[in-house]
Amino acid sequence: MGGGSAEVSLPTEPIGSIPRPAHLIQANQDYARGRISLKELDAHRERALRDTIEKFVATGSPVITDGEQSKPSFATYPVAGLKLNPGGQVVPFADGHTRQLPLLTQPDFRYQAHAGDYLKKTRSVLRTIRSMTDLPVKQAVIAPSMLSMFYPPLGISGYSKQEFHDDLVNEAEADLRGCLDAGAHKVQMDFTEGRISFKLDPDGGMLREFVALNNEVLDRFSPEERQRIGVHTCPGGDQDSTHSADVDYKKFLPRFFDLHAGNFYLQMSSEPDRRSVLALVREHLKPNQRVFIGVTDPIDPRVETPIEVRDRVLEAAEFIPPSQLGTCDDCGFAPFADDRSTPRETAFAKIRARIEGTRLAEQRLRG
Repeated sequence: MGGGSAEVSLPTEPIGSIPRPAHLIQANQDYARGRISLKELDAHRERALRDTIEKFVATGSPVITDGEQSKPSFATYPVAGLKLNPGGQVVPFADGHTRQLPLLTQPDFRYQAHAGDYLKKTRSVLRTIRSMTDLPVKQAVIAPSMLSMFYPPLGISGYSKQEFHDDLVNEAEADLRGCLDAGAHKVQMDFTEGRISFKLDPDGGMLREFVALNNEVLDRFSPEERQRIGVHTCPGGDQDSTHSADVDYKKFLPRFFDLHAGNFYLQMSSEPDRRSVLALVREHLKPNQRVFIGVTDPIDPRVETPIEVRDRVLEAAEFIPPSQLGTCDDCGFAPFADDRSTPRETAFAKIRARIEGTRLAEQRLRG
């Protein structure tokens, strides 16, 4: 069981995406239809990024992100601009809508955009907003396991799956390392495909392959560097719907904590039986790992109160030592650039509740 301590300090971090403002959603659509130039789209992105950072700072958040304002989606930023086949894996959501992954059509896979460049823009904007420029910035990256699904089942002429694998590992390492070198407080690998893998392969073979691939990348970093790297999982959170909430955590969590990362971000507030899941976390969490428990639900339109958040943290502390515990949102608020389901004001209100509720729990655990 976790216990109280005068030295208790509970870190709290956002996951990643923030709903885009209406002008950016429209600009993305206009650019896709050829109505505006890339320069005009970039102007909308810069405007949205500045507003997002200003609102993050106003919440008192001890760690901020760029809200993924400039990404087409959390998953596809590395391939934006490549010639793609749209006929990849279809991901169905509980409300009936779907998302479809793209497939590569050409050899010599290389990232077209790197997360470290987004991080540099965030820190540049932050310098113009604050007199102090040391506010920690977290950067989200896509897991190589997600990108591994972009290789077509029928292959690519002259480019084997093993060659793609080798290029992918190199590119994923460069994406992570670029963020660390640019001064990221944390780099978070998004791994939503982990839980849904059981719908594609109920025996768990796909998940084992995903974990092995991600570990191949993570093992290229030192133990100290891996303490700044984390992995996030959730059952999806697009248009207020999920894709794999019905997959039992009992199948997934044992493998999840086999990833060679120092930080684990776990959807929890929307779980119907949090205590049984927290018991699983306690069973599988390793001594050198910290778990950030989700205490706000981005797909629930109701804003949690700080007291509710406090109680969820205290519940988690019954199972997890406070020295290995942190808090987060269950998932990003708008992982795809066209998602209008959550108002920006709601997202930042939930973030504020998470921050305030975590501090209340920290005070309670101290004494």
